[in-house]
Amino acid sequence: MRTSAAVLATAGALTAAQLGLAGSASAATGSAAPKAAPRAVAGCPIDIVYTSRFQINRNGWVTNGGLYFGIKNKSRSTIKNVTFTVTNVKNVRFGRALPKGGKVTHKTSKTVSVFDKTFKGKAKLGFKVNTHLLNTRSYKVKFAVHGTGWNCAVNQGTWGA
Repeated sequence: MRTSAAVLATAGALTAAQLGLAGSASAATGSAAPKAAPRAVAGCPIDIVYTSRFQINRNGWVTNGGLYFGIKNKSRSTIKNVTFTVTNVKNVRFGRALPKGGKVTHKTSKTVSVFDKTFKGKAKLGFKVNTHLLNTRSYKVKFAVHGTGWNCAVNQGTWGA
């Protein structure tokens, strides 16, 4: 009985830690200003950056040009052939995407990818995309990063409410 209690306590702590790393986002119809919040993944030389505060109009579209999603290189070394992909998991649709630091290579209503051949040290790569939230209380996207010259997992987690 003690063993199962210890296992459950460990699993509960692990789940709490995972939830803490997942981050949170807030959608407001008031006067919240868009702001980017870094998200660190352990053992990986990149930070995931995304909009943490944004406004939604009455039709469910994010105002001020949409949401920003990107990555930031923490190291000084160059990483080759980097692709950063954001994919809809729940209740998100994408419109026009404007790249920042690379070029958009794949864009559908549910997926946007941006590519950079040489992702230099301390550089940023991302895109700002017009975003429609089908349900403003429940939405989620997932991040994936591909590249050569690093030791990062492809799946970089999720974002949403």
